[in-house]
Amino acid sequence: MTDVTGAPADVLHTLFHSDQGGHEQVVLCQDRASGLKAVIAIHNTALGPALGGTRFYPYASEADAVADALNLARGMSYKNAMAGLDHGGGKAVIIGDPERDKTEELLLAYGRFVASLGGRYVTACDVGTYVADMDVVARECRWTTGRSPENGGAGDSSVLTAFGVYQGMRASAQHLWGDPSLRGRKVGVAGVGKVGRHLVEHLRSEGAEVVVTDVREEAVGRIVAAHPTGVTAVADTATLIRVEGLDIYAPCALGGALNDDTVPALTAQVVCGAANNQLAHPGVEKDLADRGILYAPDYVVNAGGVIQVADELHGFDFDRCKAKAAKIFDTTLAIFARAKEDGIPPAAAADRIAEQRMHEAAAGRGR
Repeated sequence: MTDVTGAPADVLHTLFHSDQGGHEQVVLCQDRASGLKAVIAIHNTALGPALGGTRFYPYASEADAVADALNLARGMSYKNAMAGLDHGGGKAVIIGDPERDKTEELLLAYGRFVASLGGRYVTACDVGTYVADMDVVARECRWTTGRSPENGGAGDSSVLTAFGVYQGMRASAQHLWGDPSLRGRKVGVAGVGKVGRHLVEHLRSEGAEVVVTDVREEAVGRIVAAHPTGVTAVADTATLIRVEGLDIYAPCALGGALNDDTVPALTAQVVCGAANNQLAHPGVEKDLADRGILYAPDYVVNAGGVIQVADELHGFDFDRCKAKAAKIFDTTLAIFARAKEDGIPPAAAADRIAEQRMHEAAAGRGR
């Protein structure tokens, strides 16, 4: 069954009726001249204008694109709330292969659509889009972050993303072992791209032993060359999660890292990483808790990047952003305390805290 637009009816059900819905606005954008087809989803603006990245991806169908935009926008509401930002959640997806379909004309057309929302949605980079792309979008839209320093932006956000994950690890250590120090701890990092590389630097500077893996051999080679001692490499993630004596596992690559196959095999006592959407399905957080594994919610500890892009709107200041990202330590501890108090997993506790902040903000604005 389809709706009046021809889209599958289950998309509208998600939007208007399911617990995953509740979005304020969804905009379908099309520019025939450039070939642009995009979806902009605004989930919640109780805390302020929606903020979230632009994903450029070859979706199998328009319905898949809408569904992804809805899910991602909702996730950004929770991330921004827990990061202490005065922003709601939004996300945009552009349908197409970024290697083949991305053009200057298409990005400019997209920028005009974002600008037409008058600041209700602030965009940034995501999968398939980069700093150079945001520089182009910004030519048509002043509500664009993630730009290059030459164009008034902050550039690459991986430094602060890694710093926030590091703070989440320190909070996990404090909660579990009574000491935030990671010296002598064995930490497994799956994915040593931009964020993972910076995370390894933090860990080694504190004296942690690090085990790394990545699907790209050259990425692993660079890490091992940069750290001739204290860093070892293993063949793949399946091997990494089974390393004997692992204290912390940091998924820093693709989502879905915690699933029915990996959770039973984990040797680590803590999971704290930069990857988005680490829980493959609802219920995985309970599986982790049942095994006594402490999970630091991904959208809380990886918020350093969104803290950085939000700061661009006020004139970027790295020290100010780093101070905000350092608060991820306290936020993570508060989540663990709430989880213990309510008898629920940390992921559920984080959701409750975020929902409370959004609810209070909406009530204060008479909504």
